[in-house]
Order: sequence, then structure tokens, then C-alpha cells
Amino acid sequence: MLAPAAGEWSTTVKAGPLNFEIGVPTAVRLATSPWFAPRLDGHSLGTRFGTVRFAWKETGELLEMTCAPCSAEVPALGTQPIKVERLVATVRRDGNTLNGTLEATPQSTDATRLQGHWDGRLTPKNLHLSANIQDAPIARWYAVLVPTLPELQSARIGGTLALHGQLVLPEATFSVQPNISQFTVEGLGTEAMLNARTSCGPSARLTNDSWLARAVIAAEDQRFFTHTGYDLTEILASIDNNQKPGQPRRGGSTLTQQLAKLLVTGSDRTAERKLREMLYAVEMEQTLGKARILQLYLDNAPWGGNICGAEAAARRYFKRSARTLEPAQAVWLAAMLHKPQAVLEQWRRDGQIDADRIKWVAEGIRGISRNQREAMLKSVAVARFTAPEATP
Repeated sequence: MLAPAAGEWSTTVKAGPLNFEIGVPTAVRLATSPWFAPRLDGHSLGTRFGTVRFAWKETGELLEMTCAPCSAEVPALGTQPIKVERLVATVRRDGNTLNGTLEATPQSTDATRLQGHWDGRLTPKNLHLSANIQDAPIARWYAVLVPTLPELQSARIGGTLALHGQLVLPEATFSVQPNISQFTVEGLGTEAMLNARTSCGPSARLTNDSWLARAVIAAEDQRFFTHTGYDLTEILASIDNNQKPGQPRRGGSTLTQQLAKLLVTGSDRTAERKLREMLYAVEMEQTLGKARILQLYLDNAPWGGNICGAEAAARRYFKRSARTLEPAQAVWLAAMLHKPQAVLEQWRRDGQIDADRIKWVAEGIRGISRNQREAMLKSVAVARFTAPEATP
């Protein structure tokens, strides 16, 4: 009865020592039918997200599914799965149309919850899902998604977040549309960074209009002066890009988030680290301001070969201070930042780094005159620099 039809979306189910191939749309229709769903009451099923327990709600004829804990891999948030301690979904089906509710809570309490509703359309080849999570305090999102985050003990998090998402199975392609309002963070102590010293050597003391500062903004965060610590446009673009096979991974972090990673959170590719990074970035925007954030980033950024900081990089690679770099040299250094060590090795091996990236960075520089731009692009096009030898 559950054997897949020709071309139908199918999966393998284990029953003891035996494996069975079943048609997923057929199984979904069976499991959600009013005459069969009551038989699932009290039973559970192991899935790649966690163990799902079923309950039949006679009133309303709803099938309730509880996954506790429930986890899913979200590549945009790192290599480690993101976990919800308790996720409850209800489902009602009418033909090939499904709908229901969602509720996510920490295991310890039902008082802190995220709620929403979802709709689905079942076809022989896939399942299209659309979900809306109601507007809720951002602090509640953190309490549900990362309840053990140490910063939640001290951070005062303001603002709200609502979320609309779409998911297609079995392809597992998804899109999200967050709506964030008045996101603020206090209590993490980032104001101490106003007078922080770098361990990378003397500060370059670069101003916003220096060639290197302009080039770094063009390379790493072109909306630096307009965002509030995070860039939703870039985050959503990275989510979309990173689902496409064969595409190089694209990061969605702002300079402020990168600074938080350098100074506080480290670089583990986990959802917890990304969410911590967001808290620090939002607070740093409020306590430090753009000029200090940019200066701290330039003084702490890695530039390959165990070199960090703009001043050390400029003196190592071009034997001059960061403030006196020529435009082409500044562009060259900025183009290294996305993969400093790999680019340095390419430079030493080939005598050149990615020409397309150098051109892209140069073309992204803003706030200069037309004559300056023309002269810079000409110098960048013909620039050739000798890489320093590796130090023993």
C-alpha cells in the first residue's frame, strides 16, 4: 500500500532487520487521514531531526507531533545543527493541502515560547511548506534557540522579530524573510573596547577616508556605514547562495560581526557562536560607533603568515606604514582579507592574487573623485608586487 508509484518521492524505512521503500506523499496522506491518524496516538518515530511522538486530538481532529529535542542543520549558521529543546506541530489535511500550528519552547518552561502557523502543499514529487512565526521579543528567540548562552545572564535584549519561511522537501531548499524591529543590546561591557589595545603591534590610526579603510569596506562590508551591526540583505543573500551546489561559500558577516569574532567569540562554525556574535555586534554599534569599530577591525584583522593588524601587514608586505599605502597596495591588502593565508600562499606561488577580486574591490571603493577613481583603476590593473619570503 505504501510502495512508491513511478516517479514518486520515496524514502527508506527500517523495520527491524528489514528495509522498506515507501512513497512519502502516500505515507503522509495515510498518516493524516482521520481514520488512520488515531492509531498513531502514543507512538513515536525516529527521524533525522529527532524522535517524533504522535498524539491524536479528537477535538478538532488534529494530529499532534512533538519532537524533543529537535535539531536541524542550517549551513548558514554553521556546521553544528541548531537545536530546539521542544517543538510541537499540529497538522490537519484536506486533500493535498495541509495546515497547522507550530510552538517551540525550552524544555524547562512553557512560559517562554515561539508560536506560529504553517501551510503545506503535497505533490507526488515534493512537499512545499510555508510558515509564519508570530512577532516575539528577540530575547525570547534567544531563550528558545540558545537557552544556555552565557550572555543571556547579563544581556538586556530589546526589539522584536517575526519570521516567514518557506521549505521544499525532499530538496531541503529554504528561504526566510525576517522582520526585525528596534534590536538593541546592553550589558555586555563592550564600552571597555573604546580604550582597548591590540596585541598585533602599533595601531595604524587610520581614518575612515584613508585608502586602506575605504578598500577594506569595499571588500568586506559595503553597507558598513548604514547597518546597525548586522546586514539582513547580505545574510539572506548568503543563505540563498550557500544552497547552490558548486558555489563558493559566501559569508554574511559585517565588519562589526567580524570584530566580535576576532575579539570575543572565536571562529567556531556553530549557530551558538553566530548568535553570540550578533549580540556583541549590535551592542558595539551602540557603545563604540563606526569610527572606533573600523579602527579596531583594521588593527586586529588577520593578514596571513601570522600577521595581524593593518600596520604590521603594510610594513611586512610593502615596507611602509598603512597611512602611506598607495591605492593599488591598499586594494591588494583588502583583497586578501576573505582568505588571508590562502591568498598569501597563492601570491608566493604565482606572484599574483585573484585579479578579478582585486578589480571588484577597487570598483567598490566609494567617496573618491572621478579622477581619483580613474587613476586608481589604472594603477590596480597593472600592479605587480613581490610577496615576502616565508619566515622560518
